[in-house]
Amino acid sequence: MKGLSHFDAEGRARMVDVGDKPATDRIAVAEGAVRMQAATLALIAAGGAAKGDVLGAARLAGIMGAKRTAELIPLCHPLALARVEVDLAPDPGLPGVRIAATVRTRGPTGVEMEALTAVATAALTVYDMVKAVDRGMAIEGIRLRLKDGGASGRWEGRP
Repeated sequence: MKGLSHFDAEGRARMVDVGDKPATDRIAVAEGAVRMQAATLALIAAGGAAKGDVLGAARLAGIMGAKRTAELIPLCHPLALARVEVDLAPDPGLPGVRIAATVRTRGPTGVEMEALTAVATAALTVYDMVKAVDRGMAIEGIRLRLKDGGASGRWEGRP
């Protein structure tokens, strides 16, 4: 399977050997959103959710998700992360919560999966904390916006 580094010549899954790759500065930014009823967003913004501070809990969950990515995604390498930042912003126009995660490291492989996992984990936490009032929420648009570093250099997605 030419071009797919997570498969050997026989098509079996394998963890890529990054042992000989140079350590370089790496960054990845991912984004996503949780769409919900306007009343649910108002509840979150007012701090009225029964389970507590929705955005604060989701921010911490996103950071924890990034740190545990190698335990969740079978072929990811465990990485020493230098920075994980998770931003959650209420957006009445959605209505919902927009989520962005920025992850940095210096190492032999990128942090795209960590940034994506941070967004997904934060989104799932928002859902969990207010599902009692809005089971119809939708987690949407989780995607990579930027990656930089390593042999492939910089990549930016469309806005």
